[in-house]
Amino acid sequence: MDNLDQQLASLFDGKVVRKDLLHRIKKGTNVPTFVLEFLLARYCASDEPEEIQAGMEAVLDTLSDNYVRPNEANAAQSRVATKGKHRFIDKVHVNYVEKDRRHWAALENFDSRRVAISDKFYRDNERLLQGGLWAEVTIAYNEIEDDDYAFFVEDLRPIQLSRFDYDRYREGREAFSRDQWLDVILRSVGLEPSKLSKRVKFHFIARLAPLIEPNFNFIELGPRGTGKSYFYSEFSPYSTLISGGQATKATLFYNVQRRKIGLVGFWDTVAFDEVGGIKIKDPDTIQIMKDFMANGRFSRGVEVIAQASMAYVGNLDLSVEQIVNSEVYDLFQPLPKEFDLAIQDRFACYLPGWEMPKNSSEFLTNNYGFITDYLAEAFHYQFKQTNRYEEVSSRVRLGDAVEGRDEKGIKKTVCAFLKILHPDGKPSDEEFEEYVAYAVEARRRIKEQMNKRKTDDEFSRINLSYFNPAGEEVVVYCPESRGALATQEPSRRNIHQDGDEGSPSPASHESGAPEPRPIVDVPAEVSVTEPPPGEPEPEEKHFTIHYGDTGFSYEALLLPYLRGAKLVEIEDPYIRANHQVHNFVRFCEAVIKAPTIRKIVLTTSYDTDTDVKGLSERMEELKQSLLELDIELKVLINENLHDREIRVDNGWVIKIGRGLDFYQKPDQWFGVGAHDLTMRRCLETKVDIFKGASGD
Repeated sequence: MDNLDQQLASLFDGKVVRKDLLHRIKKGTNVPTFVLEFLLARYCASDEPEEIQAGMEAVLDTLSDNYVRPNEANAAQSRVATKGKHRFIDKVHVNYVEKDRRHWAALENFDSRRVAISDKFYRDNERLLQGGLWAEVTIAYNEIEDDDYAFFVEDLRPIQLSRFDYDRYREGREAFSRDQWLDVILRSVGLEPSKLSKRVKFHFIARLAPLIEPNFNFIELGPRGTGKSYFYSEFSPYSTLISGGQATKATLFYNVQRRKIGLVGFWDTVAFDEVGGIKIKDPDTIQIMKDFMANGRFSRGVEVIAQASMAYVGNLDLSVEQIVNSEVYDLFQPLPKEFDLAIQDRFACYLPGWEMPKNSSEFLTNNYGFITDYLAEAFHYQFKQTNRYEEVSSRVRLGDAVEGRDEKGIKKTVCAFLKILHPDGKPSDEEFEEYVAYAVEARRRIKEQMNKRKTDDEFSRINLSYFNPAGEEVVVYCPESRGALATQEPSRRNIHQDGDEGSPSPASHESGAPEPRPIVDVPAEVSVTEPPPGEPEPEEKHFTIHYGDTGFSYEALLLPYLRGAKLVEIEDPYIRANHQVHNFVRFCEAVIKAPTIRKIVLTTSYDTDTDVKGLSERMEELKQSLLELDIELKVLINENLHDREIRVDNGWVIKIGRGLDFYQKPDQWFGVGAHDLTMRRCLETKVDIFKGASGD
């Protein structure tokens, strides 16, 4: 133990752990950091080598006996059935199932989605209902054969502190200098500060900012392998990481059908990994995201206010030198095309990920640091209970080039630094100036890229500055772009279009680099119900699909006629047999690719051979899955139904003679066409697509 270790251990007894022990165990397990440190704090709270070794063995034994790996789920379930009950370490979710009118627990690695749970557990721990929670959970076997479940939760203990004393945390901080406390924070996240420059140390502190400052919009783009997503996936149980995939307003913000707030209401930080791969299906998602990033509130029929910060991390595929010296590339290049200037302007801090060291054991610490869960609780408390904005506003003086969103972003970054490094009080003038300079640079990096994209001078005031304690104005530059004329004085010729005479031809094109993605700003007022410029209104069609034809998927037939539609109604008497229900599921999958769809109504009928119970269960399952996408499915029964017709509330009517069941049954379910409907052979049928009265 060095002096800092001894000081930390004496002031925060029981709240620290040797980080090299974590590194030794972490390499052989796929368990979150705060779970491992929970066990290390329980079994290795000693300085004696023999006791530490015994404690390490106890941790490994606990993991072996209680932590279930995904491929061991069947054996774990068998153990509970044989022994009667067993305690596990697992991530627990609780879901309300409408058809059962009750809550069920789901354990990820135990691989059961139907575990009975008492309401006291999810009432005391709301995160069980949204995103899940790691816990020590005792699963017991249900001996009652008449019940429709095999397992129930007998006991549940969240793997996090039950109490946190913020006053004690602040008092302990007073014994350290700023630089000492900076090193304590870095060691607590597993890094050895003696191997890092002061600037890189500040970068790591900035990564923590979304975890401690509410409604803080953060972005980091850079090379792969620098640990960008680690802080949001494993550092704190109050943060959730979304890895690529589809971002929907129902998941992120508010599910109208369920009347439930999304992730922003349950987590301190919602982080997006591989941000370039995010797919935005619905234009409303981006508009709501803009509203939320601006002021922490939005409206979806109800006014929703939440504090969650949003962090976006991703990869740059081009070198920074190439980007800043190019007239057509910018440092926002990896973002999805939907992330327009309005989204970019809401970022408070752009961390230069290209300056971060690659993940390597040489940067890992062997010294003591806070138990991750303890520091996460300190951050969570300050996130919810403290506000340093007025303090920052009273001390900082910014230059004339700093505009409204610049000022807000700079001040919130400084607030985050104060909360992390000075929970006990005010920093010195010299320390405060360091934070302001860093925050101004982080905001300037954003403004430079927006100025590069914009064809006019809306964002041209990029020389952001502040006044130091001596009253001198200091203009802050970004190191990577200070000497790059293409960034400091961008040519505004043809940045948004190719092929015009006099268009700049960057050297990056000649070297074989990929063509830049076109940069297009779509005005928010453009209605999604109108066809995009240059795209004609679909035409009426009347044709015959012949026996054996291929290429007629539901998506190909329907999607052009769903533009701007919110409601699709389908009448088809033959949605009864198993393959017909599968057809209807495929139909729904095609329909919901139209981003504005909110409701699907099916009218069908039964006959004497229909398995009514089985059909109801399948429809209920489909209904629940659609609700997660904020789409309502309504199923009506009409015994006198004979017609087959699809009506869209934008006026289009699609009549298919055979209804949805116009495909030949595949000869083999493992052959081509079994799953891709464009390759499946059809039966003969007539198709009529025409414009009826809107709303029919």
